[in-house]
Amino acid sequence: MEPVALATVLLILMFVLLGAGLWVAVALVALGVLALELSGAAPPGTVLGATVWGGSTSWTLIALPLFIWMGEILFRTRLSEQMFQGLSPWLTRLPGRLLHVNILGCGIFAAVSGSSVATTVTVGKIALPELERRRYDESLAIGTLAGSGTLGILIPPSIIMIVYGVAADVSIVRLFAAGVVPGLMVVGLFMLYVAARALADPSKAPFTDAPLPLRERLRQARHLIPVLLLMAAVLGSIYGGLATATEAAALGVVGALAIAAMSGSLTWRSFYESVIGATCASCMICFLLAASAFLSVAIDYAGLSAWVAGSVLSLGLSRTELIAVLTLIFIVMGCFLDGISIVVLATSLLLAAVKQAGIDPLWFGVYLVVVVEMSLITPPVGLNLFVLQGMTGRNLAVVSRAAFPFFLLMVLSVVLLVAFPGLATYLPAAVFAR
Repeated sequence: MEPVALATVLLILMFVLLGAGLWVAVALVALGVLALELSGAAPPGTVLGATVWGGSTSWTLIALPLFIWMGEILFRTRLSEQMFQGLSPWLTRLPGRLLHVNILGCGIFAAVSGSSVATTVTVGKIALPELERRRYDESLAIGTLAGSGTLGILIPPSIIMIVYGVAADVSIVRLFAAGVVPGLMVVGLFMLYVAARALADPSKAPFTDAPLPLRERLRQARHLIPVLLLMAAVLGSIYGGLATATEAAALGVVGALAIAAMSGSLTWRSFYESVIGATCASCMICFLLAASAFLSVAIDYAGLSAWVAGSVLSLGLSRTELIAVLTLIFIVMGCFLDGISIVVLATSLLLAAVKQAGIDPLWFGVYLVVVVEMSLITPPVGLNLFVLQGMTGRNLAVVSRAAFPFFLLMVLSVVLLVAFPGLATYLPAAVFAR
């Protein structure tokens, strides 16, 4: 079958299968089998067995369940309450005041969990009631949490970065380093926006607490020590060359268990629930990665990778124009698919074309994660929107409107990444220069 006809058939089948609600991993396997059958390039069973085994036995992949488990353990601790106590005394003088706790709290928890949903729930369960009690603007409170909760997949260690690194064969350690500056940039944009809104209308962040003396603020800051030490241990060991991502993940699990024990949250029940939660999430992601590896090999055997790359190049698009088109495609995909599925599909179907266009796979990984952040607050299936809908009792339309300004700020982040690619590439080049 000609590549054009084969690509058309596969594209139609993909929409049919995903629209029917079939598991994404099963849909990817079905597409790979059909591609091999119609092209006659190789026996599907042989290719499936080899790629699934090869894609699921990577040493690097062990970091995935460990980081997920670390996040699951911390999710069940009193960490959110401790972060609120430690951060709030330092932010009362800033325009926006305690709204910045949502942003910085999510940034800190993101650096030790790697999960967006866990970040949103953990910070939101203490911050939202406090902000409501102090009569902060509800829309801004929900919006800051919706937007900042997505930092869980950008600020390392990031579960989606591990997924992309394994699927695209890119160094996970370098990806972690590449995500630091963009993550801080997004935090900065969110804080600037909140400050501007508060300056324009002070009633959105009312002054309710007198500033604490320095000694009291320092005393409250002790609540941040456990999580800051965990951040230093996990990320410091990676960037200092003392541990691989997998070894750092194991260290993170030990540290998370220690924090849970110190906070009195470590019980047999919470331990069991954290193991089950991490196991279920890891199995789902590994299933997706194995299916993605099979589809990538299948379309390569069928000649579709070269055809897609050639077709993209024949359009004569500049790098900026190509990124703009891909961004629109990913935003639309985010209305129907979760972030991990978008990453898996992108690496399976588009990575060859991206490389042919001269785009650095490391930079593309960070860009893809930022775009996937948008999908987390894009209706109708944005996971963070559903989480906040459940936490606040507001309908999806209200939550979506509150999150929309932060969606636009993420679009601005993509523009800045395209205009200044060094935001993502400088740090890994500097840290790992030989």
